[in-house]
Amino acid sequence: MSWAGPEDIYLSTSLASYLDRKLLVLLRDGRKLLGTLRSFDQFANAVLEGACERVIVGDLYCDIPLGLYIIRGENVVLIGELDLEKEELPPHMTRVSVDEIKRVRVHDALMVIYPNTSSILSTSFSIFIRHRKQKRWLLILRVL
Repeated sequence: MSWAGPEDIYLSTSLASYLDRKLLVLLRDGRKLLGTLRSFDQFANAVLEGACERVIVGDLYCDIPLGLYIIRGENVVLIGELDLEKEELPPHMTRVSVDEIKRVRVHDALMVIYPNTSSILSTSFSIFIRHRKQKRWLLILRVL
């Protein structure tokens, strides 16, 4: 038994106009996905081909490739078509590697937690990155 009502039919017909077009999908957790819409259903579950997650931190951004990606409809906040004739981002944005965007994201998170320790963070941040795989990052946070 399905809980879908007649109003859900309008959702699926509106997504039909986006088939085979490049879209931006904003998810409930704040992630932004880019890709070509290949399929969908009445619950707004969608399949994106050539999907990538766009991560933006300040003036830096990175596209993390995901490939073929299935999105559960209840997690979708917004779906919008990208204008292929215009630039996707403003000219002041700089594309960086995945490692660099992760490093900047962690640094910004630490600055929120410890706002008055910027000098300590700048000197110990490279140590933090180097030793995080060895679970020594807790020791560094205790020092801060």
